[in-house]
Amino acid sequence: MPTLFDPLTLRGVTLRNRIWTSPMCQYSVLDESGVPQTWQLVHLGSFAVGGSGLVFTEATAVNAEGRISPRDTGIYTDEQRDAWRPVVAFIESQGAVPGIQLAHAGRKASGWPAWGFEDRGDGSVPVAEGGWAAVAPSPIAFGAMAEPRALDLAGIDGIVDEFRSAARRSVDAGFRVIELHAAHGYLLHQFLSPIANHRTDEYGGSLENRARLLLRVVAAVRDEIGDELALFVRFSGSDWTPGGWDEQQTATAAGWAQDAGADFFDVSSGGIQAGIRIPLEPGYQVPFAAHVRASAEVEVSAVGLITTPQQAAEIVESGKADAVMLARELLRDPHFALRAAHELGVPVDYWPPQYRRARWR
Repeated sequence: MPTLFDPLTLRGVTLRNRIWTSPMCQYSVLDESGVPQTWQLVHLGSFAVGGSGLVFTEATAVNAEGRISPRDTGIYTDEQRDAWRPVVAFIESQGAVPGIQLAHAGRKASGWPAWGFEDRGDGSVPVAEGGWAAVAPSPIAFGAMAEPRALDLAGIDGIVDEFRSAARRSVDAGFRVIELHAAHGYLLHQFLSPIANHRTDEYGGSLENRARLLLRVVAAVRDEIGDELALFVRFSGSDWTPGGWDEQQTATAAGWAQDAGADFFDVSSGGIQAGIRIPLEPGYQVPFAAHVRASAEVEVSAVGLITTPQQAAEIVESGKADAVMLARELLRDPHFALRAAHELGVPVDYWPPQYRRARWR
């Protein structure tokens, strides 16, 4: 089995290790333009300096109505594309691979940012205050949010085109890995899950129908980005509720997505329904990744309460996953990969020269 510090090559992209920065929402575009700010450069750049092999952006919207909140980043305009370029260049200058997560929030769009609006509750931002009407597979609200409008067939075609256009801008900005966000209750996951998808046309009902939009997006994005760049899909391995999406449906859809052009699968969980209590414990989502890897015979990453170098190494070396994604632990310690190399006794050559005097002896 590979180790945590073995490189991994996906198509024409080689990642220096298997400790990767997971997409993390920041809600920091304070002018609500969707244009990444200095915050994104410093925030994401710190993980590249700290030794991550792959650094993903936060969920980045493919159109304005696909933003989770008005303060989210986007890549649906040329101005946004151009603002991502220096972020990409800095990540690459530190030896990490820049990745972008393309997303559409669907019925969970137009929500209040997670910080700065704690008194506004869990509902939708009103149109009068900068919000907008959300879209979804079916007119079913998420929790206290406003009821969305069901997409018609022309609207679904438009979503595919917007993912394609966002992928083109991502390539032009220099990103080397593209991830499609089909997890956490956002639009592509809403189509996949029978909890949110009550359609009776070719996009609802059977698993094949519910997966149709995702597979169209995978094929369109692969066509747009060519053969050299890596294409990921993030899945929720479980809805954590009876009758919802589960790990076996994930494995089946992952196999289909691989046939359509995807290379790698980032397995998380949850997000489709409000009020669900998830039993949190260290590595609680790793079994979903392991199931998808074994059942579909695809490469996967694991995420969720992975907090120590020893835990991360065991996940990879045991074959449960091919890589680990870290989020909150990297917020606590952006240099986790450098620390892990020291604790695990692995010599690495990607300490920034400005920091070498601080290497552990």
